[in-house]
Amino acid sequence: MTSRAEAGPSSEEDAAPFLEPRDGVPAPLEAAGELEEAVAAFAAGSGPVAIDAERASGYRYSARAYLVQLRRAGAGTALIDPIALSDLSGLGAALADTEWVLHAASQDLPCLAEIGMRPTLLFDTELAGRLLGMPRVGLGAMVLDVLGYALEKGHAAADWSTRPLPEPWLRYAALDVEVLVELRDVLEERLRAAGKLEWAREEFAALAAAPPPAPRTDPWRRTSGLHRIRKRRQLAVVRELWQARDGVARDRDVAPGRVLPDAAIVEAALASPRSVPDLLALPVFGGRSTRRRAGLWVDAIRRGLDAAESTLPEVSPPHDSPPPARSWPDRDPAAAARLAAARAAVGALADEHELPVENLLTPDTVRRLAWAPPESVDVATVAGFLRRHGAREWQVRLTASPLTGALDRAGREPAGAAEQRGD
Repeated sequence: MTSRAEAGPSSEEDAAPFLEPRDGVPAPLEAAGELEEAVAAFAAGSGPVAIDAERASGYRYSARAYLVQLRRAGAGTALIDPIALSDLSGLGAALADTEWVLHAASQDLPCLAEIGMRPTLLFDTELAGRLLGMPRVGLGAMVLDVLGYALEKGHAAADWSTRPLPEPWLRYAALDVEVLVELRDVLEERLRAAGKLEWAREEFAALAAAPPPAPRTDPWRRTSGLHRIRKRRQLAVVRELWQARDGVARDRDVAPGRVLPDAAIVEAALASPRSVPDLLALPVFGGRSTRRRAGLWVDAIRRGLDAAESTLPEVSPPHDSPPPARSWPDRDPAAAARLAAARAAVGALADEHELPVENLLTPDTVRRLAWAPPESVDVATVAGFLRRHGAREWQVRLTASPLTGALDRAGREPAGAAEQRGD
C-alpha cells in the first residue's frame, strides 16, 4: 500500500479505507511456546517496534492490559493475551535496545510495566502531533490527516477482558499498530523540518524515564460531584461509601462506577439516611445492584455520621499548590499581576511556535512561579525554578528569559495594570 503522506490532510470521504491488516488478523498468543517464538522473531526484526495495549476501562477494577499488540519489520504483527501470558519481561528484554512507538504512551506504559515491559527509548506519535500543533491528535484522526488512511473505528471502548475476543475486535487491535511506524517516520521528518525534533526527543526521554504513578492521597476526593459537599461529616459519609464501594469493586474486579455511581454516593451523603427504607427512597438507589447492597451502604453511611470529630476530613485538605487563581486579585493582587503577565508571555511563545500552551509549560508551573517566585528574579533563578518543577531543557531555554521579563514588568506596574491591558 502506497502512503499518501505527501498528499496533505484528507477527509474521510476521499481517504483510502484501511479495514484489513496486510498480513491478516493473527490469533492471540496464549501458550508459552508461542511467546518464545514471538520473542525470537521480534528480536530478529529491524527498525522501531509499534506497541499498543487494550484495557477494560469502565468495565474492570484494574487498569491492567487485556491485549498487547506489536508490529515490527521482519516480524509482522503479534497479538498477545496477557491473561494467559502474564509475564512478558522476556519480550521486554528482547526489545530493550529498540525504539518503541506508541500513541499516547502515558496511557499504556503503566499497564505494560505491570507485565514486565519497560522501554528505554520511545516515540510517542500523539505527543509529536501536539508539538507540531496539529489540531487533531487521536490516532484515527492523525492517520487520516498524515497518511490519508481511514482506520476502522468502533471498539476502543470495548470490554477487552471478554474471552474469547471477537474477530472484529482483533482486527481493530491489529490495525492500531499496522501503520504506527509509518506515521512515526512522517512525524519525525515534520519535527525535524520545524526545528522541534530535539524538543520531542527530550519529551520522549522524560516519558520513558518517568517513575510509576504514586498512589493518590485520599482518592475518594475524586468522586464526581464532590464540590456539592460542604460539611465535614457529609465528607466522612462520602469517604466511607467510597471505601465500601472500592472493596466490592476490587473483590469482584468490576469498575467502581458499575457497583455504585458517584452520583449515588453524593446524594446519599447529602441526604444522610440512617435506614434502608430511607436510602431506597432516594431515586439514585433504584437500581437492582444498589438495592441488593443497601445494607452495606447504610452501614457505611452510619460510620460516617457517627465518626469521631477528630477523624472527620477537612473540607479543603492541606496541599502545597497555590490557591485557585480566581481568588488571587483579592488575596494577593501582586501575584495576580505576575500571573497575568506570565500567562501572556507563555501564550505568545506558544502561538509563535505553534504548539499548545500546556506543552510549552504546564499551567501548574506557571501558577507556582507567579505565586511564589524566586527571591531574586533573574534568568538563572527562573530557569532553576522551572527545572525543579519538571520543565525540560528545551522548555527552559524558550521560557526562562520571557518569564523573567514578565515578572519584572509586573513588579514595576501599578496593581491591576496587566488585567486592564487584557494580559
